[in-house]
Amino acid sequence: MIYSREVEEMCPVAQGVHHGAAPIPEEAKWVQAKEVKDISGLTHGVGWCAPQQGACKLTLNVKEGIIQEALVETIGCSGMTHSAAMASEILPGLTVMEALNTDLVCDAINTAMRELFLQIVYGRSQSAFSEDGLPVGAGLEDLGKGLRSQVGTMYGTLAKGPRYLEMAEGYVTGIALDADDQIIGYQFVSLGKMTDFIKKGDDPNTAWEKAKGQYGRVADAVKIIDPRKE
Repeated sequence: MIYSREVEEMCPVAQGVHHGAAPIPEEAKWVQAKEVKDISGLTHGVGWCAPQQGACKLTLNVKEGIIQEALVETIGCSGMTHSAAMASEILPGLTVMEALNTDLVCDAINTAMRELFLQIVYGRSQSAFSEDGLPVGAGLEDLGKGLRSQVGTMYGTLAKGPRYLEMAEGYVTGIALDADDQIIGYQFVSLGKMTDFIKKGDDPNTAWEKAKGQYGRVADAVKIIDPRKE
């Protein structure tokens, strides 16, 4: 250890009371985190790239400092999906410290990793007060039965008004309008369910019909328009 001359000439003074790190809540325990292995928790966070052209929602399940599970969801950038594919291979098995210094290719994914690190080490995880934390696999629960990200895509112009394109339920096929041309509901098809029906042997047309649904006062509509063409 090298000390400056000024420090060397100082006389020693006792530090007094020092209690160490403040405890943080982790999986229903209060932990004085001193090392990476002291960190556990499941949490979500969002990151964005420098030009803010895309975003990543990252979910990590950390047990004793090691990332056991990673869910990477991206939007707004086609290249980011390929970076996410790499990140899903890179992250599991790393410590949260290693993951901060790993090239995850995409700025948005790197930023999401940074934000999650801050949440976890400050005791702000989703499982802070869940006894024994959440099991590996809990990251998939946000996706639902079809294991598809919950995506909403809406578009609107002053001249032509709003268009619903994608709802949490699925791909919007029709917007229901009343006599004043106001939206009162929508029709959709769940692409995840449709794909599952086809995998089970249904022909595409049958699967399409079985995966259809609607929301709102569709039955009262004066007309139904295709949001992508009308």
